[in-house]
Amino acid sequence: MITAFIPVRGGSKSIPQKNIKPFCGKPLVCWNIEALENCDSIDEIVIATDSKEIENTIKKFNYKKIQIYQRSAENASDTASTESVMLEYIQNKKLDPEAIFILVQATSPLTQSIHFTEALQMYQENHFDSILSCVRNKRFFWNANGTSLNYDFQNRPRRQDFEGMFMENGAFYINTVKNILASKNRLSGKIGIYEMPEYTATEIDEPDDWIILENLMYRHILRNSKNDYRKIKLFLADVDGTLTDAGMYYSENGDELKKFNTRDGLGFRLLRETGIKTGIITSENTKIVENRAKKLNIDYLYQGQLDGGKLSIVKAICKKENISLDEVAYIGDDVNCIDLLSAVGFAACPADAHVQVKAIPGIVQMQLNGGDGCVREMIDLILDFYNECF
Repeated sequence: MITAFIPVRGGSKSIPQKNIKPFCGKPLVCWNIEALENCDSIDEIVIATDSKEIENTIKKFNYKKIQIYQRSAENASDTASTESVMLEYIQNKKLDPEAIFILVQATSPLTQSIHFTEALQMYQENHFDSILSCVRNKRFFWNANGTSLNYDFQNRPRRQDFEGMFMENGAFYINTVKNILASKNRLSGKIGIYEMPEYTATEIDEPDDWIILENLMYRHILRNSKNDYRKIKLFLADVDGTLTDAGMYYSENGDELKKFNTRDGLGFRLLRETGIKTGIITSENTKIVENRAKKLNIDYLYQGQLDGGKLSIVKAICKKENISLDEVAYIGDDVNCIDLLSAVGFAACPADAHVQVKAIPGIVQMQLNGGDGCVREMIDLILDFYNECF
């Protein structure tokens, strides 16, 4: 049994509610959760929290391996140690002493599934008692008394010849339940070092760390993943429940009305200025949507597309534009969007999307509801990445 344990309390001070604050399009803690969900070796992921808001946010994503543990108030205070909540959980749940226990820190969102997989393999093959993640630091260090710590300043080495020192990056720690209970510590016995890439050195503690790590996430991970926002050539949106709040409004004369968000409209214009084509694909067929599309100068409008028709239409658009589905971004909210959302390069949904939509692997859930600016939120993610890269 391998348990991944993520402590996330609600009382963070420097960045309020940082563990669920949107980071590159999804709550911060979700990056580690999804990396662990995609790691075959991990049996369960325990979220130890004192916050109902954090619990509810995580539950919206319908992760398969998640268990929520309500940590005590005593072990959720500013002075409580991480070890204290680890021990509380282990003792309350009476875990198997031989089980592997991985402490994972949500403040290191750049950790990927491969890092967990490789570290666990290293742990099991090399007979370490515990393992910690580190990065190699090639800086030169000095004591306050003016003596060098890790190099001879009279024979200053070239950086490429300098081995440097290992520095904890705080991403994760591997041990057994038995060792943790005996040592009362995340590390014990023969300790191994799992070396991670240099760009994972920073943990999120202060607002400046947040800015730095979002840039590093875009540069080193997102541009190499399916969600490479830089390659998007076509942006598409659903209407009811996405561009609107899914409400049906009627005038005194019986005319049907829809409420759109002006910020979403400006987002479409900004995409065009960046060179990204835009479109609306909806199962409804109304004059209101036609008028809205004309006002926004949408490149493609397809109405009345039901049960798989959306994906067929987008494949035809891709052929016309000479692009692939990986170069398409789409945001939708209900089950008739699932085929298309599962096929495109960047899929997103409103915060109040249907539960089956939220369960699509790799989908990015917006913080805003349909009609409340969720489309603009997604557009801003794409544009932020363009600004970073270009």
